[in-house]
Amino acid sequence: MTRQPRTPRVLTLALLAVAPLSGQVAVRNQGYVPFSEEPIHYRSDNLSDPVARLQKQLDTGEATLDYDDRHGYLKSVLDKLHVPLSSQTLVFSKTSFQYKKISPETPRALYFNDDVYVGQVHDGKVIEFVSFDPTQGAIFYILDEKKAAKPVFQRAELDCTQCHVAAGTRGVPGVLLRSLTPTSTGTQASQTSSFTTSQQSAWRERFGGWYVTGTHGNQTHMGNLVRQGESDLIDISKRFDAASLLTPHSDIVAQLVQAHQTQTHNLITLTNYQTRIALFAEAARNKAAGKDAVTTPLSNTARQQYETPAEELVRNLLFANEAPLDGPVKGTSGYAEEVAARGPRDSHGRSLRDFDLNTRIFRYPCSYLIYSEAFDALPSVAKEYICRRLLDVLTGREQGPEYARLSTEDRRAVLEILLATKPDLRDFYQAASSNNQRTSNRQYTERNQK
Repeated sequence: MTRQPRTPRVLTLALLAVAPLSGQVAVRNQGYVPFSEEPIHYRSDNLSDPVARLQKQLDTGEATLDYDDRHGYLKSVLDKLHVPLSSQTLVFSKTSFQYKKISPETPRALYFNDDVYVGQVHDGKVIEFVSFDPTQGAIFYILDEKKAAKPVFQRAELDCTQCHVAAGTRGVPGVLLRSLTPTSTGTQASQTSSFTTSQQSAWRERFGGWYVTGTHGNQTHMGNLVRQGESDLIDISKRFDAASLLTPHSDIVAQLVQAHQTQTHNLITLTNYQTRIALFAEAARNKAAGKDAVTTPLSNTARQQYETPAEELVRNLLFANEAPLDGPVKGTSGYAEEVAARGPRDSHGRSLRDFDLNTRIFRYPCSYLIYSEAFDALPSVAKEYICRRLLDVLTGREQGPEYARLSTEDRRAVLEILLATKPDLRDFYQAASSNNQRTSNRQYTERNQK
């Protein structure tokens, strides 16, 4: 039985949004969508996110989607997008435009991997997708639940960006965890606040509006609970019908990973956008001043514009702000085992996907999203800055208080894993070491000449 704190502050997921249940299911090219202008061009069709790639395969006949009378296209879509069933989490708060179909009896099922989030509402009209493009961030799609000769993923930018370009997504197209206190019907309780959460959120504020399966050590959380009356909380963990879902699980480890991954995705996108916007504005200023854009150094203003989010991204990648666990934490679906098996691993068998689940989420405190296409696609000046800051921290040159929780052993292990499994970071490290050696040699020669 989950312990009940006296003052409930509860979380529920607001990852995916679709159009209203009547009328047009997806709206494009109508109304204002943020970042439509240069240099971002968010409405561009030049996309290479996983859903866009799958649609191209459907168009050419290279891939097909199988329809199931019970779950529609869901199982086939998850298989084609390589999204594990074990990632299933169940949210019963009414935080989707398909809210009329969502309740504690019929929760919304969510699935995810490193690049895609998928949501299905019981007896809903569409399956919902957030698919991360390497340069454009979160791209929103829906797939009609009705059987069709040629199923098509429709881009639903206007409907979704109304909620998914907000403070909770760092102001860029992204994903977020919303915080609210649910009633027994899944609506937000009156006179309660709504906020966002991430890996640094306190445990007592997690999982409200969710079903949670698994054990969680000494931590108190708000999963499986709803408010009844003015303040009473009741456990509803057995209320939903598991037979209507792909699995009976809403794995607690998947919940923890989701909290980390959502804001890391947003920070990667924010760093990408701010760098491109800064470089675009800098080029315009140089042109107006008659300066050569190639030879003119970046201004402090331009550097600060992308270094600020990049610095926050570094802290998030290294779990510097992670709320500690008072474990052990254990899921029920096999999600942790499935994720850990993906690797890659160094010569000692270590992986950034190895879990701890006693004092923190992962054994080695560096996010696996450093291997993502989105991280690799960061503009070069931002990526070089991030690589330099990562090396500052991992080699011990950076000893700031925000990284005090990273032990010498943690730093060394993460650095060794990255140098073995992340070739571009290894190349950067070797180049930096070579430059440092040349500088030391020059300084040594200068001192001797004197």
